Amino acid sequence: PIFPILPSVIQAAEEVSMFHAMGHVNFTDEVSFGFTLARAYRREPPFPVPVLPPVDQAGIRAVLDGHAPGYLSPEETMRLLTAAGIKTAAQRTVTQPEEIAEAAKALGYPLVMKVVGPVHKSDVGGVRTGITDVQSVEKIFSELMHIEGATAVLLQQQKKGVEVFIGASKEDPFGHVVLCGLGGIFIEVFKDVTSAIAPVGKEEALSMIRHLKSYPIIQGTRGKEGVNEALFSQALLQLSVLLNVAPEIMELDINPLM
Repeated sequence: PIFPILPSVIQAAEEVSMFHAMGHVNFTDEVSFGFTLARAYRREPPFPVPVLPPVDQAGIRAVLDGHAPGYLSPEETMRLLTAAGIKTAAQRTVTQPEEIAEAAKALGYPLVMKVVGPVHKSDVGGVRTGITDVQSVEKIFSELMHIEGATAVLLQQQKKGVEVFIGASKEDPFGHVVLCGLGGIFIEVFKDVTSAIAPVGKEEALSMIRHLKSYPIIQGTRGKEGVNEALFSQALLQLSVLLNVAPEIMELDINPLM
């Protein structure tokens, strides 16, 4: 192959523009060309064709078929993830104050409470954690329902562990990009995320995890227990199958995944 290097983007602007109009591409200097060649030379060999786990395809399609464009409700999201084989914490959605005590008792303490309605819950003070008694549940329910745009309150069992993140974004014409990284607020602060084009197999999922800058935390450091990499990578596989069965998904975040 021939790789054109056309440095005269000012003096030969017209010629370069004509070159691009013909569908060609070029490098503007030898340094960028050399850098690109080195990156191509050092790239990892392609991963084997992924072997993906089975999922409840009928269950996934039952949630999405006929659904209007937009966000899924908490109940629909839970059904979708369950059908895809991604485990979730038990949860209940409550709209009336007289239902809140019974829902909390059924789930057990400690609890997390989240406002339903606003997209960015944390930004509006719509997430409360470490709730351990019914008096707090009733008080927080009232506070969350007074947030602008609130339609309900979601109660979830509170789990402990290292918070990680998996997600996906549809990037036409390539399909879905699968993402992973540390979860919670760390994803926004450190922006330490790896990505791959779906579908992602076991080998590629493990490579994504191990190429994170925060991988030492995943492994466990300073006496703190790490993350089960097998379960972490398995969740990425389950997500890949979900995206394959539901190509209309535009955006999906699971944060935190414990």
